[in-house]
Amino acid sequence: MSGKWEQAPENTLESLRHGIVQADGIELDIRLTSDNELIVHHDSVVSIPKENLDSRSKWVENWSLDELKNEGFCSLDDILNDSIIRKQWIEKGKMVCLEFKRPHLLSPSGRGIFSKSRQISNLSAAMKIAELKLKQEEIPNQNSVFYSFYKGMNKIIEKESITRNWAELMPSVPTIGTRTMKRMYAYPQYFITPFSRLVKKHRNSGSSMVPCAMEYFSPIYSRALFGRMVGLQGKRREYLSRCQKGTPTYVWPTKPELEHKVLSAGLTALSDHLDPNLTWLPSDKARWFNPATMPLDESQNFILDNATKDQHLSIIKQLKLETPTWNECDKQRKIELIKYWRKKWNWQIDIDDTIAKSTDSPPWESVRLIGHRGSGKTSRPVIK
Repeated sequence: MSGKWEQAPENTLESLRHGIVQADGIELDIRLTSDNELIVHHDSVVSIPKENLDSRSKWVENWSLDELKNEGFCSLDDILNDSIIRKQWIEKGKMVCLEFKRPHLLSPSGRGIFSKSRQISNLSAAMKIAELKLKQEEIPNQNSVFYSFYKGMNKIIEKESITRNWAELMPSVPTIGTRTMKRMYAYPQYFITPFSRLVKKHRNSGSSMVPCAMEYFSPIYSRALFGRMVGLQGKRREYLSRCQKGTPTYVWPTKPELEHKVLSAGLTALSDHLDPNLTWLPSDKARWFNPATMPLDESQNFILDNATKDQHLSIIKQLKLETPTWNECDKQRKIELIKYWRKKWNWQIDIDDTIAKSTDSPPWESVRLIGHRGSGKTSRPVIK
């Protein structure tokens, strides 16, 4: 085990570096600045102490890129130019999920209670700029996805000729209101959209994946859903697999207690807990940080799943020594892995076609562990 780990503030370069090295990839949040640049920032309000605002606007979109960077926030360019992140993203086949944030309805960039044209224009511009930057830096399409809480993503994708994988986050939530208010707004949509319908809606819209709230697998919340329930074990897990048919499904927030079950069910887990010392999960299972980019075959998975707490560190160490990364695997091992995954999770794919598309990166359908906002969500303000 390494020494004590200190988590860096979310969405900072340090946090994003750690997340992409430690796991199969990272998720981050993108906003458009006043000078049409892209900053990595989750909240609509600049996440620094109020006393440090110094009479400046609280809205992120009213700040220039340099002003935000001077406070300690990083830009998309910083990420694209960082040698550590670039190596993981391009050479190691790691995934980066870019969530595009709309400006707040009360901010100058998003103002319009009855018309959301400013919000849509802002979101569209941000995605177009990001598309050009990723293309210029030769980021593989296979290693990225654009998504946003906006009902109408498909129109922006078509209008701006976005070639990246993309998805619309559901249920749709407003940019205005507290976290509790937003959840209250979202719950009615959630209750009338069982998992089977959620997958169909994404497929019909042209979405490349299914972003999914953890509530779908909660015994409490799922009982309130109209329609048949899915789950992480037993018959409900079998039904989940039949609904998915290999469609990539990213689940947030995945707590350590459920991480093993989520990954074993064929779902990608977005985690706020990427402490490298967390090698033994609360579910009494050994933890493997790279199920997609350093994939274990069926026999290796059996060994890991049956490890005891006392022996798990030596088993993890041995597996790391003998397991090649995806882009180090020869063709035969890749075929064996894909056959194993196809059978286990009901993937509706052609093996030869999947191999051809996955030479340097794991298959798009791969089950991954993703660092949420880099190494995980942190307290407010983000920059102290």
